[in-house]
Amino acid sequence: MQSVLSTEQTLPYVVDFNPVFLNLGPIEIHWYGITYLLGFGLFYLLGRYRINKYPTGWNKQQLSDIIFYGALGVVVGGRIGWVLFYNDTPISSDPLLPLRVWEGGMSFHGGLVGVLLAMVYFKNKTNKTFYQVSDFVAPLTPLGIAAVRIGNFINGELWGRLTQQPWGMIFPKSLPYQQQMDVVGETTWNQWYQQGQFNLYTRHPSPLYEAFLEGILTFVVVWLAAHFARKRGTASAVFLISYGLGRFLVEFFRQPDANRGFIAFDWMTMGHLLTLPILAYGLWILWSQRNSKTFNKNRPD
Repeated sequence: MQSVLSTEQTLPYVVDFNPVFLNLGPIEIHWYGITYLLGFGLFYLLGRYRINKYPTGWNKQQLSDIIFYGALGVVVGGRIGWVLFYNDTPISSDPLLPLRVWEGGMSFHGGLVGVLLAMVYFKNKTNKTFYQVSDFVAPLTPLGIAAVRIGNFINGELWGRLTQQPWGMIFPKSLPYQQQMDVVGETTWNQWYQQGQFNLYTRHPSPLYEAFLEGILTFVVVWLAAHFARKRGTASAVFLISYGLGRFLVEFFRQPDANRGFIAFDWMTMGHLLTLPILAYGLWILWSQRNSKTFNKNRPD
């Protein structure tokens, strides 16, 4: 169904995109999958730029290899993370659940663990140090995060908390069951929308907040950190801290998961809890590397 747009400025925007990018009979290509491909593509292009522009000590084959291992880490780790952190179905009753990626359900925090393991494997394979790998990967990653958050927005998921701010939007899937379009029908739903009956259900477009804070802003900060860094681990630490601060902030505007709610203090969400180790790890890297020797940026790794 096409997005419902009104010529009246008083009516909020409805986040109702067709999640299918291309329909080839029994095969459907979803926008969400396209955003992942876009993220990996941006990673490759930025990596090529850094290899050609700076004496990184990396070559094109190594760039292709780290994308392959990193993609495995993102998908496998992200899926396992979702199953462990957000899913309520016991694995013993549905052992194939982690394999059904097409049903949705990915966790950034699980994906991050998967990527860390992929980088450990890659650094052992290439005899690079861990920070040589992670500092190269860090500035190439945030725009991919932004792309995937746009995919979340297109899917109309991960919506924010209720708000009456003028930029609040209606996420149809977040409406009460008796007001769902599939229940009342498209014609009735559109009539109710035109009458303003959904105006009290506008929500923060939190996927867009995340795309900006975790993606675009983090990209700028980490790219600059990688350019001016004189100690190993700096770019990696700045990525973790910048992403962590952005995610921690957005969690105050993002609707807590229905099956989790607030897990502590009447404000802490699962996202808050899982982001704390990311922030701590980034700060630890900065502290542990404070007395390390500087490196010559005019020489390769």
